[in-house]
Amino acid sequence: MANYNRVIMIGNLTRDPQLSYLPSQTPVVEFGLASNRRWRGQDGSQRDETCFIDCRAYGRIAETINRYCRKGRPLMVEGRLTFDQWEGSDGSKRSKHRITVENFTFLDSRDAGPGRDSDAAAGEDGRPNDAPPAGAARPEDDIPF
Repeated sequence: MANYNRVIMIGNLTRDPQLSYLPSQTPVVEFGLASNRRWRGQDGSQRDETCFIDCRAYGRIAETINRYCRKGRPLMVEGRLTFDQWEGSDGSKRSKHRITVENFTFLDSRDAGPGRDSDAAAGEDGRPNDAPPAGAARPEDDIPF
């Protein structure tokens, strides 16, 4: 029997990423994502459903997410679903699914709000100083097709 474990999720961060390090000094970041679904019930009323899931990333990906992402920022993550089990302080068995992130994509521009990199120098219009002026020709505009 073939096995395939792949998850792609788009959502907004529910909290600021929390960076820590393993004993091997490998960076690890944990954050939550919320994804909304809107649908109509049988009675015709519009309903909303939100799915919350915890995510974990390692290495360079962890450092990048920690540096550029903040609560509320939209993000697409790709990875695998993992199942964690542990025993609670009261002796009860606990478990949860999480996404182990292997790749991600920012879904808004770097300058679009709370996820903005505070180290970047910005001009009066809020754009980075090294950005071309608004309306300037871009290299891809020269492509003939």
